[in-house]
Amino acid sequence: MPSPFDLTGKVALITGGNTGIGLAIAKGLAEASASVVIADRNPANADAAKAALAAVTAASNSRVLSLTADVTDKAAVAAMTAAALKEFGRIDILVNNAGISLSAPPEEMPLENWQTVIDVNLTAPFVCAQAVYPAMKRQGSGKIINIASVLSNLGAGQAANYAASKGGVLQLTRSLAIAWAPDNIQVNAILPGWIDTDLTKRAKEIRPELHERILARVPAARWGKPEDLAGVAVFLSARASDFVTGAAHTVDGGFTAMG
Repeated sequence: MPSPFDLTGKVALITGGNTGIGLAIAKGLAEASASVVIADRNPANADAAKAALAAVTAASNSRVLSLTADVTDKAAVAAMTAAALKEFGRIDILVNNAGISLSAPPEEMPLENWQTVIDVNLTAPFVCAQAVYPAMKRQGSGKIINIASVLSNLGAGQAANYAASKGGVLQLTRSLAIAWAPDNIQVNAILPGWIDTDLTKRAKEIRPELHERILARVPAARWGKPEDLAGVAVFLSARASDFVTGAAHTVDGGFTAMG
């Protein structure tokens, strides 16, 4: 009997998959024997990411495909989905990971910064989910994982656009879970806390005190690593989670448990 966490024969599409959380999740899924498609707007790290994944997929006889795609462009999302289906014939898992943060006090935030964050963080996951839905329905199963944030449930005075977008991602997750449950498609969210990524490195540069403030608040007494997200992503991609849908899975070292 195969492990309920085995992803042999499954194909995962991960947006923002060239670095950080996206790449760490792609590695985790590949280690569970899934073939992976990493899509990213910036091709700069594509070769390194593909090489890192190829080293993993070789052990499980799975494959990796790297694509360049702007998830805010509906036509590009359609082309990305078509390319994945042409290569593998199916898409079993979608990880909506691509994200952006453009911080400013709300009274000073340019409208274009508000709109860009909403477009990337909230509208793009919806468009990507729409794009993969026909294939998942045809297959009779599918898993969609939306990368939200602990800020889905918390306010952010200097990042109202980011918090609003991630709150929207959580509600989108619940709504898609309800709508697509009859199609045997499970839709769940992962809520990362403070993870050491390029995005948070820039935040620490802007606010040098942030590093120590987070260490003082997190019971685990450290920042998270992108690899900390891989385990829950494998669970939500596998048949082990077939009766889990519309749920939010917090990975924050106890940050939100502190109240």
